[in-house]
Amino acid sequence: MESSSTAAPGSSRREATRQKLYEAAVTLIAEQGFSATTVDEIAERAGVAKGTVYYNFASKAVLFEELLRHGVGLLTASLREAAERTAREGRGRVDVLDAMIRAGLVFIDRYPAFTQLYVAELWRTNRAWQSTLLVVRQEAVAVVEDVLREGVASGEFSDGIDVPLTAAALVGMVLVAALDWQSFQPERSLDDVHAALSRLLQGRVSGRP
Repeated sequence: MESSSTAAPGSSRREATRQKLYEAAVTLIAEQGFSATTVDEIAERAGVAKGTVYYNFASKAVLFEELLRHGVGLLTASLREAAERTAREGRGRVDVLDAMIRAGLVFIDRYPAFTQLYVAELWRTNRAWQSTLLVVRQEAVAVVEDVLREGVASGEFSDGIDVPLTAAALVGMVLVAALDWQSFQPERSLDDVHAALSRLLQGRVSGRP
């Protein structure tokens, strides 16, 4: 999972190593589960020595926690960038939300294994990283909440909407629809899925203009 940040050469090398470990961990854990995945396997898949894993992360659990933080951070950044770009174009908040839906679909299409892990972990309650997961999940949802509040303030949305619940519902809609698309309707294109969710967003599922 790529990072868009820039850094000094030494830091860049370490970041590249961590990226390899993230990629290896997310693939293996998606294939066989967290408990069944060993540090040895992660190191082998990443093409590094086992000691390199522990140099970068104190344990497998810490690696996975940082993986979740990293992945959701990338998703949050992509949602925010889509929102800011669309707003700069002078378009309305519905269009901003629509652009964020597409950005979310693009992210999920690019990182399907991570998305599957993320959604699965949201339902677990016995993980050491649960509190971290809730924090980063809220960071992603908060980007949508900001747009909804702006829409309410501008009169584009009803002031009766429940902003936190609506934001969570929109994020959940994208996650679930995208996973269903990839698992059961892979013949559909990203444009097809986006168009369907866009119609839901704009209240046109009946086909009326």
